[in-house]
Amino acid sequence: MARILGIESSCDETAAAVIEDETSVLSSVVASQLAVHAKYGGVVPELASREHLRAIVPVVREALSITKLSWTDLDAVAATSGPGLAGALLVGLTYAKAISFATGIPLIAVNHIEGHIHAVILEAAQRGTPVEFPALALIVSGGHTHLFEARAEGGYRLLGRTRDDAAGEAFDKVAKLLGFGYPGGPVVDRLAPYGDSHAIRFTSAKMKGNTLDFSFSGLKTAVLRWVEGHDMTAEIAARRELLRHNLTPSVEEWLAVTPQATLDLLASFQGTVVDELLRHAVRATDQLEGVRSLIVSGGVACNSGLRKAVTERSTGIPVYFPTPALSTDNAVMIAAAAFPKFRRGDFAALDAAAEPNLALA
Repeated sequence: MARILGIESSCDETAAAVIEDETSVLSSVVASQLAVHAKYGGVVPELASREHLRAIVPVVREALSITKLSWTDLDAVAATSGPGLAGALLVGLTYAKAISFATGIPLIAVNHIEGHIHAVILEAAQRGTPVEFPALALIVSGGHTHLFEARAEGGYRLLGRTRDDAAGEAFDKVAKLLGFGYPGGPVVDRLAPYGDSHAIRFTSAKMKGNTLDFSFSGLKTAVLRWVEGHDMTAEIAARRELLRHNLTPSVEEWLAVTPQATLDLLASFQGTVVDELLRHAVRATDQLEGVRSLIVSGGVACNSGLRKAVTERSTGIPVYFPTPALSTDNAVMIAAAAFPKFRRGDFAALDAAAEPNLALA
């Protein structure tokens, strides 16, 4: 029996979790910084670091308290070492080093992207339907849009990545442009069903070189040009005024200040992003021999339009999504990704560095 404490602090959530024997989640605590960053329209790195400093000790203590375990009951401590915001990563990794030094338990450095993959692997094992390998892993979030080949022994091969904006980043930027605030992805997803996804035709990026690479910058610019061609000043001002009084408006409140043409724009934008993601995933499955399953993870894996599209359109192989709680940043995925390293004795030194641009493959 092994127990690992996981710590995640790569962006704007401070999280800690304890996992026993790879699949038993004993605790999971997440402190969000949404209210801090929302008024700035995005994550402010300096503020994120300060909030992590405030939250790290109570969050870890709560995660351990829930389990009723002591430090001596742990077999290892794992922390995200990258990729992410440098200052934010340093807070979680440094605290994990302190725990390792004080208790003598080994330290494990985890790649954040690998954590998202292991969130799916953990929940699939819990359901008794383990992920079949080799698998195609599509990681989609505010900071990442990557396609990997994932092997059973833990090896990864990068197949494609975004050349500019990540998909989640494009959602947030379009939402901010239209006055929906930050984070914008969930708002777009909630309002898209009220629009016609075929109302506006956005063209997909034509990629030279690696056809499995993504690009969302052109789509974001196309939305900007559409907005510039229509008189939306009053409605955007109305939505910003709504946000001044309420950071989390209801769907009904958003609909009251959002004309049908804008709902069609949101639906068409989301539909284009989803089509682009699925088109690349299907193309990759066709190119890879013997791929047996598709993993979709990361914050955008919460998107209902993406989940619905995957359900309705056959990829030819089983598709695995994480639950919403494990789609966004959390420490369960970090502890889960640490177990294979723990079994191999792949431990980090106490001088291990935070690596903001750490690559998985």
